[in-house]
Amino acid sequence: MDALVRRIEARLARSPVGVALLLPGGRRAGSAGAAVQLAFRDWSRLATLAAGQVGQLAEDIVEGHVALDGSMRDVMAAAVHLLPGSPVRSDTAWWTQLLRRARSLAAHTPQRDARQVQFHYDVCDEFYALWLDPRRVYSCAYWPDSGLSLAQAQEAKLDHICRKLMLAPGERFLDIGAGWGGLLLWAAEHYGVDATGITLSRNQHAHVNRLIEARGLRGRVRMDLCDYRDLDASRPYDKIASVGMFEHVGLANMPLYFARLLQLLRPGGLVMNHGITAGSPGTGQLGAGMGDFIEKYIFPGGELLHVSEVLREMAASGLEMVDTENLRPHYARTLWCWSDALEARLPQAQEVLASTGAAADAAKVLRAYRLYLAGSAMSFEQGWIALHQVLATRPDGRMDSGPLRGAQSAYPFQRAYMYPG
Repeated sequence: MDALVRRIEARLARSPVGVALLLPGGRRAGSAGAAVQLAFRDWSRLATLAAGQVGQLAEDIVEGHVALDGSMRDVMAAAVHLLPGSPVRSDTAWWTQLLRRARSLAAHTPQRDARQVQFHYDVCDEFYALWLDPRRVYSCAYWPDSGLSLAQAQEAKLDHICRKLMLAPGERFLDIGAGWGGLLLWAAEHYGVDATGITLSRNQHAHVNRLIEARGLRGRVRMDLCDYRDLDASRPYDKIASVGMFEHVGLANMPLYFARLLQLLRPGGLVMNHGITAGSPGTGQLGAGMGDFIEKYIFPGGELLHVSEVLREMAASGLEMVDTENLRPHYARTLWCWSDALEARLPQAQEVLASTGAAADAAKVLRAYRLYLAGSAMSFEQGWIALHQVLATRPDGRMDSGPLRGAQSAYPFQRAYMYPG
């Protein structure tokens, strides 16, 4: 065991923050006066740390086998140096990709997708309200000005999407995976569209319908409990947004997903796909146990594609990509805002979660979310995952449509229109 401890100490020596280890039997190792402390109940958990399996270490913390003390920012600064290498692994061998697609197909039936979405988004609305902005926008914010607050950056993101889509009064707008209604209501109230949102979350469905009533938007805005595969395509929409949703679609269903977007969009219309992307082609999820942790505790069924794979699938469906923007550092900052807000309200979070079930389960959920938010922030900072907004059109075949000959859509093929002023 001494050799095991020395190996861990050598790795921790590279960390910019001190880490102390409280070992079984009371022995201490690592830095004196450290900002982060890990207390181990048995030696087997220490082997996980020595192997650099930070996802398994996170699971041990959630389950109470290892006690963690320290700020989440210090914990993640140290965690980077616990890894033996990059957790972004690319395996593009045909048999690996075939197996990946087979697993994806089994994991993403409409019934399983509904259960998986409800597992995450229906935890407790009051819990999310503790650390999200007042609109409860649960996706990457956008900082055109670094001095904006989170709430202002989320509004800037909503407007950025609406501007990219060139929303206009009276247009039929579809928001796939509308969450707690931030974009849906912003588009209706600021751009005058006739807006339809869909979700698989019962909590979100009820919350948004209450907001629609309270704001007098019935008849112009609606929120349906519906799978994207079940939407009626007989009356195509002028504009479509899918924000933070396609991570739940699954690799095997990507052809169906983009084909469905094409069917739902009128010729010449615009669609925005905003979602998390993998750091390398063929990865699917992070290594070192990190992806397994997210699958078990946070997003069951979640799958990531590299932006090159997203563009390939989109093009194969018949959609034309006209603009792609990487907002990776913006998501790192967003997640740190969420993490800091949760850390500042831990007693309230514990109380809110306990009100929904057993106190022991509430403690596990809270530990999982603390690690998930901060760990995700670190992963975006490191470039292990990214966030891309991909704007596409359904070409209408008309050479004279649009501001330029051959545009075949509403898109002007220049970016000036996207920005205020």
